[in-house]
Amino acid sequence: MKLHFTKMHGCGNDYIYLDQRGGLRDDIPELARRLSRRHLSIGADGVICISAPVTLGADARMEMFNADGSRGVMCGNGIRCVAQWLRDHGCEKEVLHIDTDDGVKLLRWQGDGRWQVEMGKARFLPEQIPCRGLGDGPVVGRTLNVDGKDWTVTCVSMGNPHCVTRVDNVDDLALEKIGPSFEHHAAFPDRVNTEFIQVLNPTRLRMRVWERGSGETLACGTGTCAAVAAMCALGVCEKGTNVQVQLRGGTLTICVTDEGILMTGPAETAYEGDVEV
Repeated sequence: MKLHFTKMHGCGNDYIYLDQRGGLRDDIPELARRLSRRHLSIGADGVICISAPVTLGADARMEMFNADGSRGVMCGNGIRCVAQWLRDHGCEKEVLHIDTDDGVKLLRWQGDGRWQVEMGKARFLPEQIPCRGLGDGPVVGRTLNVDGKDWTVTCVSMGNPHCVTRVDNVDDLALEKIGPSFEHHAAFPDRVNTEFIQVLNPTRLRMRVWERGSGETLACGTGTCAAVAAMCALGVCEKGTNVQVQLRGGTLTICVTDEGILMTGPAETAYEGDVEV
């Protein structure tokens, strides 16, 4: 049996998109593991299913699965691609409402393949992230020991858990060695995405990211939002100001406001095809 797919990416954060509006297949986790393998299959950071909405008035539902088959909650780059997929398939609304496991997200068409997403508010409390052993109250500027080294971290939930830390130069990181140690650290019962931030100035950051279930990716939308929210909490960046975050796959624009976080960036189609399943 052949399964039609669309390969899309936001700043290099690539997923295999499946139209599942008729009902979600039971074997999606296994398909995510098999189809996401680099060099041996289609290759991607995971699979995102475009499903029927569950909220009255929503246009679709996004269901994401990481490359290891685990289910994700929210994907900022992925939801922009879902919006673009819907637009490419006949839904030419200027504003879309898309269901996610972190609630309904509102997206606005910016033209030229770009979308702005209302990502909701950053959450800093331990029980919201979740994390443990890092003290009470907002987890901002705390010390986390990873493999014998102390890191100053700020932990954030954007619907999924993030651990943000500042470094002098992101190019100097051996991310394939330290990334798994952060992801599986005992402080994070649900594992964690980790963002390593180099501050160029208050409106320009560089970032590398290790995503739980996928490893290093070229971009992470929720991680970029978490990173800017963390830098605002630390007094490095200012609320209400557009911050350009340079990732290995491109640049996202993030603005933290009292109402929530706005993320603006591209959504691109790489190719479509059919795969034997």
